[in-house]
Amino acid sequence: MNIRLTTENGVATVTLDRQDTLNALSEDMYADMTRIFAELATDDAVRAVVVTGAGRGFCSGSDVGGMSNSDLVSGRARMKRRHRMIQNLVNIEKPVIAAVNGPCVGIGFSIALACDLIVASESARFSQIFKKIGLIPDGGSIFFLVQHLGIARAKELVYTARMLPASEAREWGIVTKVVPDGELAGAAQSLAQELADSATFALRLAKRMFQSMYTPSLEALLETELLSHGLVRLTEDHREGVTAFKEKRKPKFVGR
Repeated sequence: MNIRLTTENGVATVTLDRQDTLNALSEDMYADMTRIFAELATDDAVRAVVVTGAGRGFCSGSDVGGMSNSDLVSGRARMKRRHRMIQNLVNIEKPVIAAVNGPCVGIGFSIALACDLIVASESARFSQIFKKIGLIPDGGSIFFLVQHLGIARAKELVYTARMLPASEAREWGIVTKVVPDGELAGAAQSLAQELADSATFALRLAKRMFQSMYTPSLEALLETELLSHGLVRLTEDHREGVTAFKEKRKPKFVGR
């Protein structure tokens, strides 16, 4: 199983563990995370949650291997499954901390943004890497980025797909805290324990209040994302992007 769940002293830790791919998400991992996040939302013994990645990275995005085989119908169903995972994560009415080490890109970045707080190691780096394979951001990342940064900086990250180092992400307000690489797990667990030991019912209500401020809603953005992804997956640029990724070369995009 590539998703590990442990619970201690009211803190649940969800660990992505597919280290040979820097924790790229397979369809089975999406299904497991969807189930786990739903269970954590209703488990009264859990008062705070940490989401992290094993090995050298947090998450390198979705597994690109099967992308070139998708059609409009299967692609739409796949996106709906991913949206359920993100929605279940957002709907955990407890503090959720992303402990980010190494690469945090693609939907991995979306997952981190969907958490309440991000603690990052010094080597962590973030990217909206989607354009490099001819796709648009998924997992609600545009929604989350605009909430964190405003439209101008969100556009910069999406349009350039550049890597944002942990220190700059901290300056921009995406990351709560940056710690030395060897101290990440301890720092995230310490913060989670502090939150788990606090008045979590009050925090639950505060979290609802924060979510009620967002306009448009996450659900509306995800519906637009679903329609747009169905179209972009049919483009020549997406096919070229996936092929170039597999062949480890620079893609030659044509704009259609």
